[in-house]
Amino acid sequence: MTSIEMPGTAGHPATTPGVTGASASPTEVPGRTTRQPYLRLHWEDDLTGARGYLVVDTLVGGLATGGTRMRAGCTMREVEDLARGMTRKTAAFDLPVGGAKGGIDFDPKDPRAVDVLARYFQAMHPFLDRHWVTAEDLGVTQQLIDDVFARLGMRQSYHAAIERSANCAATAERIYRGLGAQVPGGLLGDVIGGYGVAQACLAAASVRDWDIERTCVAVQGVGTMGGGAAWYLHEAGMRVVALADAAGTLYDPAGLDVPALLQSRDRYGEIDRDAVPTRVQRLDRDAVLGMDVDVLVPAAISYAITAENCAQITAPVIVEAANAATTADAELDLTARGIAVVPDFVANAGAVAWAWWLILGEVDERAETSFLRLGRAMTTKVAELMADWSPSDGPLRWAADVSDVVRDVPAVVVP
Repeated sequence: MTSIEMPGTAGHPATTPGVTGASASPTEVPGRTTRQPYLRLHWEDDLTGARGYLVVDTLVGGLATGGTRMRAGCTMREVEDLARGMTRKTAAFDLPVGGAKGGIDFDPKDPRAVDVLARYFQAMHPFLDRHWVTAEDLGVTQQLIDDVFARLGMRQSYHAAIERSANCAATAERIYRGLGAQVPGGLLGDVIGGYGVAQACLAAASVRDWDIERTCVAVQGVGTMGGGAAWYLHEAGMRVVALADAAGTLYDPAGLDVPALLQSRDRYGEIDRDAVPTRVQRLDRDAVLGMDVDVLVPAAISYAITAENCAQITAPVIVEAANAATTADAELDLTARGIAVVPDFVANAGAVAWAWWLILGEVDERAETSFLRLGRAMTTKVAELMADWSPSDGPLRWAADVSDVVRDVPAVVVP
C-alpha cells in the first residue's frame, strides 16, 4: 500500500492510480529549515509489514537524486532530513538536479531484505522511471540496487537520467565503465565518495597548517564511505589510529594497517577480528568519538553525534562522511567549544557530484581525471569555508548552507 502527499495537498492527497491516503506530518528538525518538500510518499509491504519512504525535496529540470537506505528503525523524518541534505549537496556543487532520498524500515541482514527492496522499487517505479535517480546508501550496496533494477527491467539505478540521453546505450555503457573501473582501494564507483571525504580532511589539515604525517584521524564506520576515506587518508600519509565498526573500535596510536583491515571486511562491512594484530587495542564501539585525534570522521549512521555524547569529543576538526552525522544542538555545542564541523553536504558530496559528472559525460572511467577534478573541487570548497572561520560566526554549516538558494537551471541534457 502506498500513500502520497504533495505541497499544498495536506489532507487532500494527489490522485494517482494505485495511490491513496496521506503521509506523516511535516518534518521539523531543530536548527534546520522547515521548508516543505516537494513530495512525501509512504509505502507498506503487504508481505512483511516493512515500511518505506520516498521524499523528493526539490525537483530541478524534472529530476531529483539521492540514495536508498535500509535499516531497522528508519523513519520518514530521517528520510526527509536526508533529502534536504541532497538538495544542499547538489546546490553546493552546482549540479543540474534536485534532492531526494529513499528509506526502508527493515533489517538489511534479514534474508527477505532483497525481496523487500525489489517490491519497494516496484512501487516506486513511476518515480524511478522519470524523476528519481537513486544509488547506494546505508545497508544497500550499488551492486544490489543494480541487480534489483535489472530484475525490474530497468538498466541501472541512474535509469531516469539515462533515458533522457540521445544515446541511451552509450550513456549506460559509460556509466557501467565508470562505476566498475578498478582503482587503488576498490572500484571507482565504490570509493570515490570516500576519496572526496579524504580530500576534505586533507584540505582542513592544510588550512590549519598541520603536517600531514603528524596528523592523526579516527574513522567511525568502515563501509563504502568510511572505508574509502580511511584508505585514501592512509595512502596520503595521515595516521589512521582508530577504526570503528558495529563490533567495536580498533585503536593503535602508531597507526593501523588500513588496507589489511579493510581487506578482511565481510559483506556487512565488519572487520574480521581474527585478522587484527595483537598490538591493536579493542575498545567499545563508541570509544572512537573520544579519541585524542586531530580529525574525527563520523562515517556510520545519521545522528551519531548528539548533545548527549558530544562532550567526549576533543578532535578540533570533524568531517562528516555520514549524512546528517551531527544533530543541530550537538553542532552548536561543538562550535561553542571551537570545534569545526565540516558539513556532510560538502564533505561527502563527492559521490553525487562525480556520479552526475559521469552521467553528463564530463568524466569517464579514467580514475586520474575523476580524482583530479574532485580533489580540486573539494579542496577549494573546504578551504573557502575554513580559511576565515571563527567559532563566533556559528557552525560552518551556516556559511555553507545553500539549500534555500533558488537555482534557475535548464533541464538535464545527457549526451
